[in-house]
Amino acid sequence: MPLFATLMDHAPISSDTAIDQPGAVATARRALDTAVASGTHVFNSLRRWRRSEAEAPEGWAWLRRPAIIGFLAIIAITVGGSFSNSPFKLEMPGTWPFGVPTANTAATDPENQTLLMLGLLLVYGGLVLLLRVWLQVSKALKNRPGAPIKYLTWILVLWIIPLVIAAPMFSRDVFSYAAQGEMVSHHINPYIYGPFTLGSGPYVNPVDPLWGNTPAPYGPLFLIIDGFFASATFHHATATVMALRLLELGSVALLAVCIPKLARSVGRDPGEAFSLAVLNPLVLITIVGSAHNDGMMIALLVAGVTAARLKHPVWGIVLCALAAAVKAPAALGILYIAWDWLGPDVPFRQRLRPLVLAGLLSAGVLAALTAISGLGLGWVSNLATPGTVRSWAAPATGIGMGITGLLHALGAGVSMASVLTITRLLGLLAAVVIGVWLLKESDRIGQLTALGLTLLLFVVLGPVVQPWYLTWGLVLLAPVAEGRIRTTLIVLSVTAPFIGLPGGRTMLVELLHADPLVLAISLVALLVFVVAPLGRWTQIGRVEQGVADRDLVAS
Repeated sequence: MPLFATLMDHAPISSDTAIDQPGAVATARRALDTAVASGTHVFNSLRRWRRSEAEAPEGWAWLRRPAIIGFLAIIAITVGGSFSNSPFKLEMPGTWPFGVPTANTAATDPENQTLLMLGLLLVYGGLVLLLRVWLQVSKALKNRPGAPIKYLTWILVLWIIPLVIAAPMFSRDVFSYAAQGEMVSHHINPYIYGPFTLGSGPYVNPVDPLWGNTPAPYGPLFLIIDGFFASATFHHATATVMALRLLELGSVALLAVCIPKLARSVGRDPGEAFSLAVLNPLVLITIVGSAHNDGMMIALLVAGVTAARLKHPVWGIVLCALAAAVKAPAALGILYIAWDWLGPDVPFRQRLRPLVLAGLLSAGVLAALTAISGLGLGWVSNLATPGTVRSWAAPATGIGMGITGLLHALGAGVSMASVLTITRLLGLLAAVVIGVWLLKESDRIGQLTALGLTLLLFVVLGPVVQPWYLTWGLVLLAPVAEGRIRTTLIVLSVTAPFIGLPGGRTMLVELLHADPLVLAISLVALLVFVVAPLGRWTQIGRVEQGVADRDLVAS
């Protein structure tokens, strides 16, 4: 029985009051009962807060510490990668305002070996520390949902600043983009000719010789923007590279806007999704640090899927078509939006019309962009260009290389190209078959899960696996990541940054030939990055769970 009613049962009330003001008495009773209940709730909340106050950081202030530690880790990566003899970036004069040689020959003085070792340790140590911080932040946000996105956005800004300032690291692809943009600005078709067509010069010299005579596999939208940057910067090579870096920075900003909305649309915590997708070190390093145009593709794809989830399928298809006009794999987003247009559990026959409409709308967008670019459809025939790279990291390619080596050992005169054609075709067919099954089962397993896994399949079973390719599927899986999907996302995000890292071999050589004292100091320094305590905030998930368990027992 409410407290006020109990009191009123024993309190004398005049007949005049009872007769003349019954409404006031009832209202007063309800008000006092509400106040007592609210006070009891506040008292219990204060008691729980005081009990956990000594164990858990107050509010969300604990996010400051991982923000600063992650910032210092990225500072270590960028400083170590910016040394003039760093193996993590292109050592060529004029490719960046600082951190590159001022002459045509890089310094080879023995005194620079210590500097080289320091740079290697800073990059690898900083990367390990950044991954540790990211893992703990993601774990804490999983156990304590509701983090304000504005706080996580400030962490993103803080972590990005050093990457924007430093030279492009871990890849030379952005220099190829810049050269292709210069070609477009001079009306040279990158779908027919490679960057070396420009001759020697600041645009061509930094291009990896592997891609020097290779036509571009990128869609018309990217090359339109690319050519515009070359013209807008007055054909200044470094300025064009900087503009391309800013383009990818804008792509990450678009991801930061869309991922929380996408997470809410599927009933998941936006803070955890933000940490897994946008604060992901693999995304930051390969998209912002290396300036890969995959960031633009992913951002437009996520924006399209988000629009479709928010009941705007037409805009979703348009955005995914724009993403496919950067890189073709984004076309899978069009397929999934059309498949889900009428909702779940719809017969296949009824899905045909949305599929046809989506195909026509996408074809119209791509045709318009192709006409604006004036470059034609040559990029479609160039989609196999990345397969030029032969790497053991790709199972379809690694198995082919292994079979070729075994056959050669047995005396069979089989060419590697023919074996790779077969193994890569089998890998592609396997990806298609599993992808069709995932599409068919998407109503049961979830649209985002099916789409993200399909994109990962086409990467893992494709002819070449690059770390930045993995971001296609990982970003889409982040809003729905739980259980095995979350474990897969974390494992790939932690291991992928080390795949093909250009300084790995150099570091091993230096460790083998280093002075014993320098080696000992280096190993101790690396150990500091690996085991250094991160602070009490790493226990926030355990503290919250422990408090919840005690409250449950007490109740």
